[in-house]
Amino acid sequence: MRWYCLNTNTHGCRRIVVSRGRLRRLLWILLTLSAVGLILWQCAELLMNYYSASVSVTVQFQKLPFPAVTICNINPYKYSAMKEYLSELDKETKKALETFYGFSEGKSKVRRSVDDWNSTGSDFFQQIPLLKVEDFSRTATDLHSGQKRKIEGSVFHKDSSIVNSGDSNDIIGFQLCDANNSSECALYTFSSGVNAIQEWYKLHYMNIMAQIPLETKEKLSYSADDLLLTCFFDGLSCDKRHFTRFHHPLHGNCYTFNSGENGTILSTSTGGSEYGLQVVLYIDEADYNPFLVTSTGAKIIVHDQNEYPFIEDIGTEIETAAATSIGMHFTRSRKLSKPYSDCTETGADIPVENLYNKSYSLQICLHSCFQKAMVDSCGCAQYAQPLPVGAEYCNYKKNPNWMYCYYRLHEKFVKEQLGCQQICKDACSFKEWALTTSIAQWPSTVSEDWMLRVLSWDKGQKLNKKLNKTDLANLMVFYKDLNERFISENPANTLVILLSNFGGQLGLWMSCSVVCVIEIVEVFFIDSLSIVMRRQWQKAKKWWNNRKRAGPGKPPQASDVERQGHDNPVCIDEDLPTFNTALRLPLPQDSPLPRTPPPNYSTLRLETAFTEQLPDTLELSRH
Repeated sequence: MRWYCLNTNTHGCRRIVVSRGRLRRLLWILLTLSAVGLILWQCAELLMNYYSASVSVTVQFQKLPFPAVTICNINPYKYSAMKEYLSELDKETKKALETFYGFSEGKSKVRRSVDDWNSTGSDFFQQIPLLKVEDFSRTATDLHSGQKRKIEGSVFHKDSSIVNSGDSNDIIGFQLCDANNSSECALYTFSSGVNAIQEWYKLHYMNIMAQIPLETKEKLSYSADDLLLTCFFDGLSCDKRHFTRFHHPLHGNCYTFNSGENGTILSTSTGGSEYGLQVVLYIDEADYNPFLVTSTGAKIIVHDQNEYPFIEDIGTEIETAAATSIGMHFTRSRKLSKPYSDCTETGADIPVENLYNKSYSLQICLHSCFQKAMVDSCGCAQYAQPLPVGAEYCNYKKNPNWMYCYYRLHEKFVKEQLGCQQICKDACSFKEWALTTSIAQWPSTVSEDWMLRVLSWDKGQKLNKKLNKTDLANLMVFYKDLNERFISENPANTLVILLSNFGGQLGLWMSCSVVCVIEIVEVFFIDSLSIVMRRQWQKAKKWWNNRKRAGPGKPPQASDVERQGHDNPVCIDEDLPTFNTALRLPLPQDSPLPRTPPPNYSTLRLETAFTEQLPDTLELSRH
């Protein structure tokens, strides 16, 4: 260490050794250690800054590809076509409303007692009994049988902003029990009877729809001719051939404009409402299911052609009797993957099967993860999501325990106890359309009469009545401008900048350069390693020699002892021995005096290196 400090290029280490006086040497030690600490701190900051990313925004003006626009009627299936499948369920729902609220078929009545409910029994109420829960108590009244029961198990209260009907202490809910263990139950309560009955209806509705074949459901839903009245794109007329049917379990037949399935993606070179998509939709409010949906209109979603349209999550609702204008701004984003962020490029590194056959997204991963957990835990698939291979949708005839299992599993999913939120990651590349929505009355009062007559005439071959404006919705989707924003993440520091910053810190605090770093590596790593390896080699060599001498039948020889070295107790200094110290060297004990061997005179004979004498040397010898 002393040799290194005397020969190194770092001034601090050298001043520690050459300084005289303890105070001065202590001061240089403190300064050097402080400089080393500052170097470590600054270098750590530089290293963390090296793995950060800066965001750059680039705006381009060019011809933009038009996104895919998926349109769905809020009512998934025509109620007139679904009555034969839902007749029993609707009948029991009306009885529940009459019993609890005292009205039937829109006419108010005095609330009836449950004893007046003349019914032989209902499978719907046996599967999921509707209960009236007394607030702050553990007792509930069965709305079907009128019997009171004690609430056991967990109670999950789903509050609502809708005003309660009836007494303020009445809380409506339903109880789900484990089919394999009747003592394992959970009560789901709602502050509004509207939400409770609608949720109860949806559970039975999904049971029924899960048993209907897909081909039948597509016929029960709206066709393109039913939904679309007029269509314009980029100032030109379009029709149903520009739309692709897409069946959604919860929304029925939906239609995607510019889906790109035929290999062609439409684009636009002009911004403004006149050069986007303009459609007039026929909603047909009279054929709505009164218990399944409580709003009227359509749902749309703007997405990329390779993305799955999650209408139930991020869909935008379109109002009837109004013109809805949706202006778009297009943005492409690109994030850096590891080690800068925890995003994924294609989703291939995510251990979740993509059930949607579309490009990876966080929503696809979360829904696929939940569906996989549903199949593993409950033995069947949830109706609102795609089917995994070899699975079938849940219904209480084949899977009587699926409702209780689904609610328990969904509770874990919401609380992030299922592990899906930890497994799924954001996509590194994605496209986004920022939407700006505005609504105007349509048609206007002065143009309502003639517009409705013309539209009724256009649809007159299939419709024998005059259209009502509450059955129509006008939709316009367009680019507000052709500014494409590209947001990308770039490394804030490169390797060259990182090395330059390291060198600046070393030079500022230690007057050290790359040569100093090489010296440190040489002395403290290479030399130390060579010393350790040399000592280990000497120990191994000594052990081997001792083993050979200790062999059987071989007495120790004096010559071996003579050839062994011995330590010099006099020369303990690092300097070489002088003549005087060499005279004081002790002789080995019990060993003959060293003698000088006689010279080998044959080595003194001179032999020429040439076999023949050169001619020029012969001439010199003659002279």
